Amino acid sequence: MQDFTGIIGQDGIINHLQNAISAHKISHAYIFHGEEGMGKKTFASLFAKTLQCTGKETHPCNKCQSCMQSDSGNQPDIVWITHEKASIGVDDIRTQINADIQIRPYQSSYKIYIINSAEKMTESAQNALLKTIEEPPEYAIVLLLASSTQQLLPTILSRCVVLDLKPINKQDIKEYLMTYHQIPDYKAELAASFSGGNIGKAIRYASSEDFEGKKEDILHILRYIDQMELHEIIAGIKTISENKASIDDYIDIMLLWFRDVLILKATKDPNLLLFKDEFQTIKKQANVRSYDKIENIIKSMEEAKAKLKANVNFDITIELMLLKIKENSNG
Repeated sequence: MQDFTGIIGQDGIINHLQNAISAHKISHAYIFHGEEGMGKKTFASLFAKTLQCTGKETHPCNKCQSCMQSDSGNQPDIVWITHEKASIGVDDIRTQINADIQIRPYQSSYKIYIINSAEKMTESAQNALLKTIEEPPEYAIVLLLASSTQQLLPTILSRCVVLDLKPINKQDIKEYLMTYHQIPDYKAELAASFSGGNIGKAIRYASSEDFEGKKEDILHILRYIDQMELHEIIAGIKTISENKASIDDYIDIMLLWFRDVLILKATKDPNLLLFKDEFQTIKKQANVRSYDKIENIIKSMEEAKAKLKANVNFDITIELMLLKIKENSNG
């Protein structure tokens, strides 16, 4: 990503950052908030690159030494905080930020610290960071990247400029995939629909052959879910999602399928379906389910996604979700 022109659907945040740069009113702390794949890293990297650029414009020049260093990950005054454990502990903050921040920048106007997955900071780590962002040196900027702000202390939130990345329009994502990734029309349409406005997910869906195959495996289960025994469905889902990190993607496909069932039941219009090729199967499933039961199924999937995000036991969560789907299969 060379500059902000390559980012789609987030004009409000781009304008805010560029106005701050041009007015020389940079905050000492920002939170880029949005789910995985929304572009938090891209924004933070570009913002940091632009601030350190010797051109001093609202876009990086992409020619100076600092820009070259930023692109290669070797800009000495842009520091990405690392951690070895599941959480970001107080020692990570003390050693990588607090102990370093009083040393002036090596070559640039600013010293920028970027904390990815900031929601993983322990309470003591956040309190250690709070002391720094309350009275930072004039050259210091801290960028927090967070999938959720619920785990961040109110005192941290109150001292940061919070920038919420919004879901992107489906048509914009489709055009982006076709223009910048040469994805065919029909595939870009599906990927944009599956993504829920998340550009990272859309790119992953559109460019992964592995995902394409597993999507077909999920669709096979969805087509025959009413005839299958619960143990067959569980075995099928677990085979598909051996990589637990991808289960969210597959639940998303199932959600879209049952939203199609609900839409067809309510409107009788096959043109509104995402899975248009599956019209006959979706129609059959819509006919045998009540509105309440379809909504129960959709709710069970949304609950499963929330539980998995909270690290509830994987096998139990998936089995409970599928049990609720089977309970609401007919009538």
